[in-house]
Amino acid sequence: MKFHKLLVFMMVFSLAVFAKASFAQDDDDDDDDMEGTTEEMDEDTWQAQMDEYTAKKTDLTAQLAALETEIGTLKNDLGIKTDIANNAMGTMWSGVGSKAQYDSYKTKFADAEKKIAACKGPDDAEAFEKDVWPEITNAGQDGRMKCLPEFWDRYNKMKKQIADCKALAPKTEGYTVVKGDCLYKIAGMKNVYGNSKLWPAIWEANKNGVVSAPPKVAKTIPNPNLIYPGQVLKIPALTEAQKTEMMNKATNYRKKRVMKTEKSTDSTPKKTEMKKDTTKKK
Repeated sequence: MKFHKLLVFMMVFSLAVFAKASFAQDDDDDDDDMEGTTEEMDEDTWQAQMDEYTAKKTDLTAQLAALETEIGTLKNDLGIKTDIANNAMGTMWSGVGSKAQYDSYKTKFADAEKKIAACKGPDDAEAFEKDVWPEITNAGQDGRMKCLPEFWDRYNKMKKQIADCKALAPKTEGYTVVKGDCLYKIAGMKNVYGNSKLWPAIWEANKNGVVSAPPKVAKTIPNPNLIYPGQVLKIPALTEAQKTEMMNKATNYRKKRVMKTEKSTDSTPKKTEMKKDTTKKK
C-alpha cells in the first residue's frame, strides 16, 4: 500500500511538471500561430503559477521523504522479525530434535499410517504397538516430534485407529458350538460380534475347515444351516467395511432363500378334485 502511494505521488509530480512545460510550449505555439494576437502572460501571473507548482513540489518531496523513512522502518522491522522467526525455528529444533531427525521421523510416520490403516484385528494392533508405535511416540527429544503441528492431529488419529482395531473382535482361539446353536445366534452374542446379521463371516471362515471337531463330527461347514456341537469355529476380526459386506451378504442370502421357497411352492402340482359320480350303476 505504501509503495502504491509513492507511485501516485510521483505521477502527480510528473504531471505537474509536464503541465508546466506544455503550458509554456502552448504559449510559444500560440505566439507563432496567432502572430501576437494573444496577450502575453504578465510577470505576476507567471510568478503566481511558479509559486503554486513550487509549493506542490515541496509538498510531494516531503511526502516522498516520509515514505522513504517509513520504508526504512519497515525493512528494519522485517529484519528483526526474520531474526525472531529464525531463532524460534532454532529453538524448536533444539526442543524436539534435529532437522535430520525430522526428515527420518516424517518417513516413519507416513509408513506407520499405512500399516495401521491395514490393521485387521487385535493381533495386528498389538504387533503395531510393539514394533511401530515406539518409533512414533519416542522420536525426537522425549517424544516431542509428534507434537509438531504437521503431525499432532494425525498422531491422535492413529491412536484412535489402534483402539478401534483392538475392538474389532475378541481375542479368542474360536467358539465351541453347543446344542441349539446356529451361526445367526452365535454372531449375535456380545462376546462375538453382537450382531446376528454378521453370521456369513463365520460361515466363510469355517466352511472349508473349522479349528477342530470331535471324532465323527464334520470338520467343514458346507451348509451354513448345519453346524454340530463340539465344532470349534474361527471367529475372524472384521473391519467396518467387512461388516457392511457381510450384512449385505446376509440380506442377499435371505432373499435367495425366500425366492427359492416361493418357486418351490409355485412348482408343486395342485391336486385336482375328483367329482364324485352320483349315478347309480344299474
